[in-house]
Amino acid sequence: MAAKTKSVFVCQNCGSESPKWIGKCYSCGEWNTFVEEVVVQTRNKGPVLTGASNAPRQKPVPVTEVDVDQLPRMDTGIEELNRVLGGGMVPGALVLLGGEPGIGKSTLVLQMALKLKNRKILYVSGEESPQQLKLRANRLLPGAGEHCLIVSETSLERIVNHIAQVQPDLVIVDSVQTLEREGVESAPGSVAQIRESTAVILRLAKEQNLPVLLIGHINKEGSLAGPKVLEHMVDVVLQFEGDRHYMYRILRSVKNRFGSTSEIGIFEMLSEGLREVSNPSEMLLAHQDEEMSGIAISAALEGVRPFLIEVQALASTAAYGTPQRSSTGFDLRRLNMLLAVLEKRAGFKLAAKDVFLNIAGGLKVTDPAIDLAVVSAVLSSNTDLPVSREICVTGEVGLSGEIRPVTRIEQRIAEAAKLGFKRIVVPRYNRGIDFKKFDIRVVQAGKLEEAFRQLFG
Repeated sequence: MAAKTKSVFVCQNCGSESPKWIGKCYSCGEWNTFVEEVVVQTRNKGPVLTGASNAPRQKPVPVTEVDVDQLPRMDTGIEELNRVLGGGMVPGALVLLGGEPGIGKSTLVLQMALKLKNRKILYVSGEESPQQLKLRANRLLPGAGEHCLIVSETSLERIVNHIAQVQPDLVIVDSVQTLEREGVESAPGSVAQIRESTAVILRLAKEQNLPVLLIGHINKEGSLAGPKVLEHMVDVVLQFEGDRHYMYRILRSVKNRFGSTSEIGIFEMLSEGLREVSNPSEMLLAHQDEEMSGIAISAALEGVRPFLIEVQALASTAAYGTPQRSSTGFDLRRLNMLLAVLEKRAGFKLAAKDVFLNIAGGLKVTDPAIDLAVVSAVLSSNTDLPVSREICVTGEVGLSGEIRPVTRIEQRIAEAAKLGFKRIVVPRYNRGIDFKKFDIRVVQAGKLEEAFRQLFG
């Protein structure tokens, strides 16, 4: 029977199909995402892949009789990665790791593969040759890697055959956008190729209890490239973030079926690879001999992990009439809101001032508890009065000028006390906590005026 060939237009964002090209996707609303793809339809479909259908058929069993003791988590050898995964790799799990180009995704997974001494690893690279991987391995862990088998391959059928021959304990695919399956006429990286290839790998992982780690590209908007169904198919989605001009990287869990999505891992990029940062607070605080205006220390929280960050602000007279507002590592719209609160509720005239804000260390912080540090740093720069280096602040600022309560206040206070701070300003409305048990003086404030009185006297 001859194959029937037709072409359809597929949205590269959500995977919706259309018989003709349209400018705006009717499903996800994105513009200019439809690409023509060739579809080959055959009447008789043979076996899909060698070795994929040999697993025994399963029968329905009560949930009380399902045995989970035979599926222990695999230690990755990297504590920060274990933390984000929820304790390690789960057998049969499909993990997707995404991030910007050059951020360190391949370095992280290769470093993990080299550290797993008693496990057989199959590293499938569709972007680098074995010689390139060897050079990187020599830089990361010289002499290690007898258990790590590498192959440069993009054909999905050959990859499955390699898995059947090697019988590895862990498979790493770099990257999912380079996979190509026979019978799918679209180009590698298209919606059809990604969807079909991931479906085959997912079935293989579940049938053989084989953990698979996929590396994925991201698009210009910062989300994972390919159809949205890709994130629904996998068990864990990890995002590797950071500024390439800074040394710090954050591994964040976006989706995790086996653990919490509120955990983060922090790494430092060095010439010999990624180093785990166990105490990020000491790394993110600049130790200066003299106090300077425009700097405030905040007890922030990323996930469930507290750490102290340095908020830097500069307020100066606008040189060109229209004042500038610039922010690095902090939401610019929230900065404009906080400046309006300072203008209206606290009486500080900032309408004719340029305001620049920076979160030290190249981090992007979304915790609203650093609002009080932002307004304190702006006011400190505007009045040229330094905030004491012995004071730490935390609190969310509302539109009426009140300091709203924040979550996990005890962890924030304990982190500030551990690093030697003498005082910490916290919201007054965090009730039911015994502040006397902390080795730090806790000052409660309900309004901005009360907090500024503690900071500037």
